[in-house]
Amino acid sequence: MQDQFTRITRSPFGPSDEEVRANLAGEASADAALALHDAELALYDEPRPAIPRDLTAAAFFDVDNTMVQGASIVHFARGLAARKYFKTSDLVDIAWKQVKFRVTGKENSADMSSGKERALEFIAGRPTAELAALGEEIYDEIIADKIWPGTRALAQMHLDAGQQVWLVTATPVELAQVIAKRLGLTGALGTVAESHDGVFTGRLVGDILHGLGKAHAVRTLAIREGLNLKRCTAYSDSHNDVPMLSLVGTAVAINPDADLREVAKNRGWEIRDFRTGRKAAKVGVPTALALGAAGGAAAAVLSRKREAKAS
Repeated sequence: MQDQFTRITRSPFGPSDEEVRANLAGEASADAALALHDAELALYDEPRPAIPRDLTAAAFFDVDNTMVQGASIVHFARGLAARKYFKTSDLVDIAWKQVKFRVTGKENSADMSSGKERALEFIAGRPTAELAALGEEIYDEIIADKIWPGTRALAQMHLDAGQQVWLVTATPVELAQVIAKRLGLTGALGTVAESHDGVFTGRLVGDILHGLGKAHAVRTLAIREGLNLKRCTAYSDSHNDVPMLSLVGTAVAINPDADLREVAKNRGWEIRDFRTGRKAAKVGVPTALALGAAGGAAAAVLSRKREAKAS
């Protein structure tokens, strides 16, 4: 099997190593997202009432600077540093790399590699449940106040139209699921760290969910959930997410970086900018989405979190 993998990745006519890792990351992310979603549903003690839903449309939201102000992994790192899981100097290093990325709009491969290694060293040997529990605490302490209201309103619009709403992020899937759960969304596609018997091994499945990996995760989830990607919508702030945005019928640039703004203008994608003082800010809903939501108005549905509160 390993020889076959090597032949495929080295063949000039086959996928590159990066593409293979991205595909593995995408498929693993879809597997984990659906497993966590099913586990969440299983927590309900009573059968949930049948609710009309739009079964073939969904929305996919990037997290950092799209749904959450700033980088979610930095926010989680702040919470971990406060709990003495690692030194404040480590947090400064993580934050500096994020600042470089936001200023340049480009990811440094060396920064990504060192950041990945440090994160894997941190979780190796720890229970997966511990990371999820820490994520719950840190979300309530730090991240809850950093959700963009405008983006949250767009997500709720999709939920009220009976559509699934998924986060898609490079953040570990256990932490991404916490954000999705707190916002009452369907679930989250995130980076999958390998685990055995509920304990992290310190290795990734494939690679960080990023770029092509995100696109493959969305495509894989769409196939498994019976979604029509032409009826789906994706939102992101980053040019790195153009592969994901290009998959769906409606792409929306949220708080876009310079490169994504240019792509959005060239392709006729809508732009929403919720940052203070930005003249480009718009409060309406995406035109194509508004038409789809109107057609599915009879299938309006509340988010799972709101249902849980009402039950």
